[in-house]
Amino acid sequence: MTTKQTSKPLPDATLARIRKRCGEGVFSVSSHLDNLRLYVPGSKLVELATILRDEFGFHLTELGGADYLGYPGRSPASHRFEVHYVLLNYDTAERLILKSGVSDPDPTLPTLVPVWLGAGWMEREVFDMYGIVFQGHPDLRRILMPEEFQSFPLRKDYPLRGRGERHNFERVTREDS
Repeated sequence: MTTKQTSKPLPDATLARIRKRCGEGVFSVSSHLDNLRLYVPGSKLVELATILRDEFGFHLTELGGADYLGYPGRSPASHRFEVHYVLLNYDTAERLILKSGVSDPDPTLPTLVPVWLGAGWMEREVFDMYGIVFQGHPDLRRILMPEEFQSFPLRKDYPLRGRGERHNFERVTREDS
């Protein structure tokens, strides 16, 4: 019988080692329940991700976006969008979340495809749904919506019923697919 190994929060000793390796001011830290979050500016994202992969053994397990437009209690001066990267060390079962914020009119972050090849598809999904551009991505194009679609449906300012664009989508029948 095998036991399921669950991931565990990053211990203080590992966080201290990461801080020592990166130096001060590269990231800020917060936690909620057992989730440790490192907030990193886009300019330091690739550097920190590379260190976490090469020196600490972390792997990317999830990448997603969030739009905080009109979010209660959120400062208007803070970034509208955040991209989160959930990392896991398979050897120690430690996990942490990297977060990086961007704002309109040009939400852009560097791609993490050179660090983790698997980031490619997930970055395309975030681009398609939120309009966040991942600079340097080898194939940044829509993955869920048609190429001619002009909006980003997971943005908070996108109407719940759409903008009437569905009638323009090409209808694909089961026989044609």
